[in-house]
Amino acid sequence: MKNYYYAVLMLFLTIQLQAQKPTLEDYQRAVSFLPENLNNKTVFNLYTQVYWFKDNSGIWFVDHDKNGKTYKTLSFKNNRVQPMFDHDKLAQELSKLAENKLESGQLSLSNIERTKDGHLKFNFESKTYILDLKTYQLQIEKEEKKEEKNEFETKSPDGKWIAYSKDYNLYIKSTTTGQEYQLSHDGKRDYEYATYYGWYDIIEGENAERPKRFRVNWSKDSKWIGADVVDFRNAEKMYLLDHSIDSLYKSKLLSYYRGSPGDTTMVHVKPVFFNVETKKEVKTNLPTGTHINSVAIEWMEKSGQLLAGYSERGFQKEFLKLVDLNNETEETLIEETSETNIDNFWFRKLDKKQKVIFLSERSGWRQLYMVDMITKETEPLSQGNYYINSVVHTNEDKEEIFFLASGKDPKMNPYHQLLYKVDFKGNTTLLTPENAHHIVSFSEDGNYFVDNYSTVNHPTKTVLRLAKSGKIVAELTSADASEALAKGWQSPETFQLTAKDGKTTIYGAIWKPTNFDPTQSYPIIDHTYTGPHTQMFPKSFDRAFMNQSLAELGFIVMMVDGLGTSGRSKEFHNYSYKNMGNNLEDHVLAITYLGEKYPWIDTDRVGIFGHSAGGFDTGRAMLAFPDVYKVGVASSADHDFRMEKAWWPEMYQGWPVDSTYHEVSNITNAKNLKGKLLLVHGGIDENVNPSATFKLAEALVNADKEFDLLIFPSQRHGYQGKANKYFTKKRWNYFVEHLKGETPIWDFKWE
Repeated sequence: MKNYYYAVLMLFLTIQLQAQKPTLEDYQRAVSFLPENLNNKTVFNLYTQVYWFKDNSGIWFVDHDKNGKTYKTLSFKNNRVQPMFDHDKLAQELSKLAENKLESGQLSLSNIERTKDGHLKFNFESKTYILDLKTYQLQIEKEEKKEEKNEFETKSPDGKWIAYSKDYNLYIKSTTTGQEYQLSHDGKRDYEYATYYGWYDIIEGENAERPKRFRVNWSKDSKWIGADVVDFRNAEKMYLLDHSIDSLYKSKLLSYYRGSPGDTTMVHVKPVFFNVETKKEVKTNLPTGTHINSVAIEWMEKSGQLLAGYSERGFQKEFLKLVDLNNETEETLIEETSETNIDNFWFRKLDKKQKVIFLSERSGWRQLYMVDMITKETEPLSQGNYYINSVVHTNEDKEEIFFLASGKDPKMNPYHQLLYKVDFKGNTTLLTPENAHHIVSFSEDGNYFVDNYSTVNHPTKTVLRLAKSGKIVAELTSADASEALAKGWQSPETFQLTAKDGKTTIYGAIWKPTNFDPTQSYPIIDHTYTGPHTQMFPKSFDRAFMNQSLAELGFIVMMVDGLGTSGRSKEFHNYSYKNMGNNLEDHVLAITYLGEKYPWIDTDRVGIFGHSAGGFDTGRAMLAFPDVYKVGVASSADHDFRMEKAWWPEMYQGWPVDSTYHEVSNITNAKNLKGKLLLVHGGIDENVNPSATFKLAEALVNADKEFDLLIFPSQRHGYQGKANKYFTKKRWNYFVEHLKGETPIWDFKWE
């Protein structure tokens, strides 16, 4: 009997530990950590946007604190930070014009510039003002009558020609004589010259025409004109029903051209070129592509020369060709190949030096290369086991290239990027030595750059630096999270573990509630997006609060980047190729690792949520790992890659479409559902069509599986306004009810 009472007591205590019923106070704390209630209201300067004056004389920016905004400026003459104007005086003057009292710390100004006579010019409430900084007199600038721009015609750089389309063909007209010339002759509806495929072009109603579009590409000397012939004749559409118009009682049919993986019935795009003097087409051997791999052209300084870049279907071959229309020749400058895929191919021409720089993973790491357009020889400018994220500035005259790279220093977190400078001989200089993640922007003349640097655990510092050395010449702002810290907030705890390959270190972070109690037992929720084109590890301080709201309701929230995500080695990335169904294995390992490390994490109560590709992850987690993940919220998800837009699955799941597409589909695995799953989608989502969500719902019905479905009829891929708040509330409460087993609260304030 004694043992019986002891067992009952322990069960009662366990229930007490696990089941802390959420209170209205918990919800209000959660609301307080939403971005709209947090950024520059209770935490300040998480990231500072700096604006460069057009005359390259200095910068301006806004410094935020609990009293509001302070507009500040810096002149390159002395590199001193000072207030841009007397905020009280300007507020008084603007109050007179606005006919209501304006607070000096709440002014919203934009497009600020210095004038030649030392005045300030700025926009306020849709008007442009000139401020005399001595007298504080304000003048409204007279609006110059802008020349009405016809979006269906384009003037040549020398102003002598106007290009336009008529009856689906390309024409040019002399601006001096008015005489017009027809350049193409075989255009017709759905086989159209000088148009383009618009990703978001929606066709309303049955048998309606798509929105009219026009685009040409003039050479710099106006002697050549390029355009695309866009062929819609055999292209299939995706469809939507718009139920959102209150005055319309029959749903509006929407459609848009969008190919799915493996489709041949797609929009096709062919580049064409015309000699302006002869009015004749000059033929090339450039291929006709689809709307996901069409040819992109860039004119050179030399007349009639251009660069043409394109990929083959399947993204395993990428080409950059030098085309000379004068003698109708084509030379291959870059031919990139991969047994898996080529992701994020990038190049930039250096016309004066007759060079092209490009980023390639041919060594196994994303590195910088340079090809000589004359000799066609390619040489590496950087070498090593690290990842170049982007080239942010080039100085062709000084033969300098500035790039952001991660993992170059093996002692640092491989997701934190630093700025480097490399010359054409491959000599590399580190410009931002701080052990942090650096986000930079350059002045137009390349002499300075602004650096927002931080980690998820160390607040942002924003500084101005010299480009030639990286030397800090001025400190601009510092992030202030003191108010959040006073409420008990702690920055996310980062962790690392060994991935499923048994050798590679992967990284993640967890968020805890501000009233965290280590004697309690908390469910863990996986905030997922396995990409594979991005990463989730919170690199910078502006991401330190992103999961705090959900954590406040009594959860541990986790983010982790497993094998197959971006920003590491090519081998690391390749784990997801044709294998996206297994991207969550490392998440399961991370959950197990955290449960073993921390007794306050309950790995029997695991939730997951994600949006878009993260929504696929959520469905996949619930169906492929049903004994691990118990509750999921999948929003705007691509549940079957065969129903998705073509480029993304063909890039990462491979082309042609094969049996792996069937194997990883959430629809074909619907029978495996054990836990609680909420499916959410916008009814007019033209990015990820809601059809796969409906198809998964039907598969779950046919498998006799209980689930929940929420459709926002008037929402697209991202939910806005009231729908966004409704979804946030629904997601919070889905986990409160089904993962914690508590009664959620529906009515609470959003401010």
